[in-house]
Amino acid sequence: MRLTVVGCSGSAPGPSSPASCYLVEHEEFALLLDLGNGSFGALQGLIDPGRVDAVYLSHLHADHCLDAAPFIVWHRYSGRSDGRAVPLYAPVGADRRLAAAYDADGGPIDDVFDVTPVGPGSWSIGPFQVRTVRTAHPVECYAVRLTAGGRSLVYTGDTGPSDAVVELARGADVLLAEAAYPDVPDLPPGLHLTGRQAGEHAAAAGVGRLLVTHVPAWVDAEAQLADARSVFPAAELARHAAVHDI
Repeated sequence: MRLTVVGCSGSAPGPSSPASCYLVEHEEFALLLDLGNGSFGALQGLIDPGRVDAVYLSHLHADHCLDAAPFIVWHRYSGRSDGRAVPLYAPVGADRRLAAAYDADGGPIDDVFDVTPVGPGSWSIGPFQVRTVRTAHPVECYAVRLTAGGRSLVYTGDTGPSDAVVELARGADVLLAEAAYPDVPDLPPGLHLTGRQAGEHAAAAGVGRLLVTHVPAWVDAEAQLADARSVFPAAELARHAAVHDI
């Protein structure tokens, strides 16, 4: 399994990275986790969009889904698409949300995306065994565990502290965990993790490695990493275009 970080900036695109988007490949199958704003341009520098076999959206906030709109444009008008509808897995309402993002009239997008609503559960996407749990976030959001070739990757999506996410990540090889909150007093609950909390989740789950991601451009990423390493030393920052073999 190979993970390529297409975008890792939290809450909005930043000067050094688009918003959330991760390419996971195994046995020549290419799965995108999220398509946050700004990510489709960067994606084209890393893979031919026509090679994307499926898309998984953790939730429907802009920084995780809105570049589905240029994805639609490319498939409809580039002349390079093979015309197949790409399987897209997302919370209920994704078809309406993405159609409205593409066009104010909200016309159908089923020529580009074959949308399947998701919830907590287990299924498969290509060679990946998939398991999802609801996270601690104001909108419906699902962390995902991908297993293939005896290896496992867990992506938190957006979450506050969550026992369910810890259980999902139990024994995973890599935990790709958001850490959007700086360590300051009176943070709103049930929204995001601090760097230290991301490290605590990794330690509690007994994962092999932690990749700290979704740090907003206005938050000190190195401080987030230092906080994560204070409780889980095997941590590093997710960086745009970085490739990780799992």
